[in-house]
Amino acid sequence: MMPLPCWTMWKLTDTMSINIDDQTGLPDLAQLQQLANAFFRAVPGEVQPTVSLRPEDHPNATAMAGKIMGNGGLPELTTVSHDALAGQSGMAPQQTPVVPQHPFSGLQTPPSATGLGASSSVISYVPLADLPKAEEDRSGPQHTSANGGRVPASVAGSGASPSHLEQGQHFNIKDPETGFPDANLSGASRPAPAATALPLEADQPYWADVNALLKQVVTPSFAPQLPGFDAAVPSYYFGSQPQENSTSFRQQAGIPAFNAHLFKKDFPILNETVNGKPLVWFDNAATTQKPTAVMDRITWFYEHENSNIHRAAHELAARATDAYEAAREKVRAFLGARSVNEIIFVRGATEAINLVAQSWGEQYLQSGDEIVVSHLEHHANIVPWKRLADKKGLKLRVIPVDDDGQILLDEYAKLLNANTKLVAFTQVSNALGTVTPAQQMVAMAHAAGAKVLVDGAQSVSHMTVNMQALDADWFVFSGHKVFGPTGIGVVYGKEGLLNATQPWQGGGNMIQDVTFEEIRYHNAPGRFEAGTGNIADAVGLGAAIDYISRIGMENIGQYEHFLLEYATGLIKQIPGIRRIGTATHKASVLSFTMDGYSNDEIGKALNDEGIAVRTGHHCAQPILRRMGVETTVRPSLAFYNTCADVDRFIDVLWKLRKKK
Repeated sequence: MMPLPCWTMWKLTDTMSINIDDQTGLPDLAQLQQLANAFFRAVPGEVQPTVSLRPEDHPNATAMAGKIMGNGGLPELTTVSHDALAGQSGMAPQQTPVVPQHPFSGLQTPPSATGLGASSSVISYVPLADLPKAEEDRSGPQHTSANGGRVPASVAGSGASPSHLEQGQHFNIKDPETGFPDANLSGASRPAPAATALPLEADQPYWADVNALLKQVVTPSFAPQLPGFDAAVPSYYFGSQPQENSTSFRQQAGIPAFNAHLFKKDFPILNETVNGKPLVWFDNAATTQKPTAVMDRITWFYEHENSNIHRAAHELAARATDAYEAAREKVRAFLGARSVNEIIFVRGATEAINLVAQSWGEQYLQSGDEIVVSHLEHHANIVPWKRLADKKGLKLRVIPVDDDGQILLDEYAKLLNANTKLVAFTQVSNALGTVTPAQQMVAMAHAAGAKVLVDGAQSVSHMTVNMQALDADWFVFSGHKVFGPTGIGVVYGKEGLLNATQPWQGGGNMIQDVTFEEIRYHNAPGRFEAGTGNIADAVGLGAAIDYISRIGMENIGQYEHFLLEYATGLIKQIPGIRRIGTATHKASVLSFTMDGYSNDEIGKALNDEGIAVRTGHHCAQPILRRMGVETTVRPSLAFYNTCADVDRFIDVLWKLRKKK
């Protein structure tokens, strides 16, 4: 069944005419209860099999119903997902199901009828001011693992995932009775949601397409018909367009909304059409798109500042130098480095790793030394070390991963010994999305006396990184993976280590003094920036860092976590899909294969609908072969992607599935 777009909101309205008793002045109890039950059907929560018609048995329900009647409707909208609609399959409601805490603080996810469990597509926003007093003191059971420990929510894939926690917790939308967690009914008490809400796109004014989308949702041409599925939308739901002057809960609470649609407008290329369809850019692991702010900054540089840097006596040289060194400071702050002297500009992560291999590696590694890399690595973090090993008689050792694509730390520990001189690994796998336990791995390597290089090409656009906490000796990334220009990247290195390392290229800028008898080099970073660098694109990278810093990397990470959960939950329902890389901790990568189709056929079908994904080995052949495949289809997400984008993607996969 096709899911509801996660930004679609629903609102309950009362069209009943309530009779008022002339003697008591009270509304008719049966009609009042009918209204309350209609409301509770729309509010996910604890499901009760029966409801008393005596108002004294339900003071909270009566109070809430009275508030509805008085206000003419709810002040806040509620999302109802495909999970809830699937509950019409006739599965019996459970007594007081547990509602797990959503990964986003302040939000709760109701149980799912499809087995997805804590699906991020089902999110209820309830203003605290609109909850009856008795609601504010409720507390309830928490999920525990088999050993009694608290089970965290999974990003996607294996481990104690929300879908595992919610097996059997079904919500029957045809007969939910009161979903209102009334303490008089359940005896349970839970604290009300905190006055926080994560940035989502759910409140945004994109209602023009609601009716068309609902027709697709209710009668999808490609989705399997579940037993007992009723295509008719319950009469007590209807699409409601918010008033222009309406105020959301997040606005009332002073919490800014994360408007992915608004951010998308900052990226002109996302207005492109492909094959007559709006572009959906799901190839972010290969490169991210560029906001107008970055392009404008580069244009401004060439129009007003363009000059070579340092050592000139004219105004434009001063402007260009200031802009270039200001970008270095922005990178330093972005990475949490101690000094700008630890930031070296290069062409990208590949050149950055080669720089370390050809300078420090050539200088310090000797025959018999060992280099440890992980099975997850991009070719850029394998080839330079293999070449150096072949040249100098070094031994290359590989950290294994499990079937989900997670680092086996016990096996990693066994590889570390007195001969280990370097450990080089990725913080996020470009092929699987696995987030490695980088800080722990760095500490283990240092305990063995080894230096550590961390490849951050895939991590810097999804999560906060801090060199003081990570303590890596080198950290590298590419600007084009973090919404900046191509042809610019960064090596972070500890200052003392950089100054103790020979340069890897010679020429201008990197020298203090040159004679035919002796050459003296600058300290870092100058000694590693020979010749004229990519000045304009370094400035553009600074603008990209400014842009994402204004949004907030934590906000980006949380939204992408939600989006990944949403997409993972939907793709898991498609028969014949094999997800490649199901680690508990993942960034926004969804590699997969589909029975009956080559990966190129899937990529072409998606491209026909304007959806850009990557197919192939993703320059990570060792890890894909470890997973038993040569290539995959790899959608990869960014913060300007939306659930509507995901829905279009899933739509294509379902249509392909139907053909087979």
